[in-house]
Formats: sequence, structure tokens, C-alpha cells
Amino acid sequence: MLALGLLAAAPVATQAQGVFGSVHTANLPTTRTPRAGAWLFEISHRFDTPISRGSEAFWGLDGPVFNRLGLAWAPRQGVMLGLLRSNFNDNLEVNGKVRGWSGGGDALRVEVAFAGGAAWNTEVFETAASGARDNEFQGYAQVIVNAAPGDRVALGLVPTWIRNPRIDDEGPENGLALGVVGQLSLSRSVKVLAEWLATKAREGLEHDPVSLGVGLETPGHTFRLLVTNQSRLNPTQFLGGSPTPFTPDEWRFGFNITRILPF
Repeated sequence: MLALGLLAAAPVATQAQGVFGSVHTANLPTTRTPRAGAWLFEISHRFDTPISRGSEAFWGLDGPVFNRLGLAWAPRQGVMLGLLRSNFNDNLEVNGKVRGWSGGGDALRVEVAFAGGAAWNTEVFETAASGARDNEFQGYAQVIVNAAPGDRVALGLVPTWIRNPRIDDEGPENGLALGVVGQLSLSRSVKVLAEWLATKAREGLEHDPVSLGVGLETPGHTFRLLVTNQSRLNPTQFLGGSPTPFTPDEWRFGFNITRILPF
């Protein structure tokens, strides 16, 4: 999941093998986990002002900004436990991922993992209406299927169950979503990716989140530069949908940085 402020010399060979080179793409998880005993630190930003605002808002970089900090630990090979905190509704999440089956050959490698988490929105600012302040808890469970048809292409499919995707409702509901991601390696370190989450339209969250990005992967760091219509970062927030469509006038800039911490 999770890096800034520790941009020192990168360690070598501290992540387990995986179809993707990082533990998540723009927002969706992958089957990859850190090697046993390693820690992973993340810092991610989504700028809430559209790039289309131009120079008057420094192409969206003047903010405001939604920020996520995360820390994950691999207690054993193929297992990852994490803690995430987003400043949007002060969302605090605990989560986990377990690598499952893997198989195939050079022509098509397939991996499966399972992930889930629970979140508490500790300070809800968005609305004073409805039951949001009495409906702060959320949860989700995911099956992650990653496939590599060859050396340069990585594909991901993430069916997801989410509990209480819209906390503004007076009572929680159950929802389903399907995440799809594709990545093309231009070189050993440089990747381009596209990610889409199909989810139910909800009041204030009527649109599917979509992201396009460029990634740079090193042995210890992963960088992602993104354009997206989704400003919300933590999984229970992202999975509920986006308030804006993926049209050029609504594109926002974002980035993810992760850093391996081998102890």
C-alpha cells in the first residue's frame, strides 16, 4: 500500500513476485505483497480542483487536496496487514491481503488473492443531514485476479462486496462493484495503466471511477502519476462511486508513492 520522506537508497528484492510491480494500481489492489518481514509506507494525493480550471488554479494543483497515509507489514510470505488514514471524513481503515493460488506458464501467468478491510469515518464533515453521524462504519471484501499474457501486459479483475458505501444514508446497505485494470510495460521501470470501477449509481455518487496513469517502478519505490475523476482515496470511499463523470473538464491530478522499508 504505502511512501514519501524516506527517499533514500532503495533496497533490493524486498517484494514477493507478482503480475503487477506494486501492491495496488491507481486504486485497486493487486496480488502482490511485500516479502516476509518488510514494511511498506505510502503517501497518496488527489487534488479536488479540476485540471480544466487552468492557470487560475495552477491546473488543479492549488488544491484542496485529499491525502492518504498508509503503513503495511508482511508478517509472513503472501500476507499483508495495513493501516490507512485519509483526511476525507478522517477515514481510518484496517485491512489485510492474502495471496492464494498462482499458476500458468510463460504464455499466461495467473494469480489470485483475497483482501478486505473495515473503516471508521471518525469526523464526518460532508453533511449535517440524514444519518451520516450515526452511520460511520464501512467494510469490504475482494477477490483479486491478476493475469500476465506475456512479459509486457498485466491485467486485473477485482470483484468487490462493500458494506455501507454511502454513509449519508440513515442505514447501511450492501453493494457490489467490479474493478478492471490493464497495464502495459514500456520498459522495465516505466508503465502505463488504465483502471475502471463499475459500481451502482448512488445519490451524489452517480459515476464510475476511472483513472489513467503513468508509473515508475524501482526496487524500493513505486510512483504513479494519475488523471482521474475520483478524489476519494480509501477503499470504502472509492468503491462507492464518484460524484463527477470521467470527462476532460472533470479530470483531477493525483499521485501515489510507496516505499519498501526492510527491517
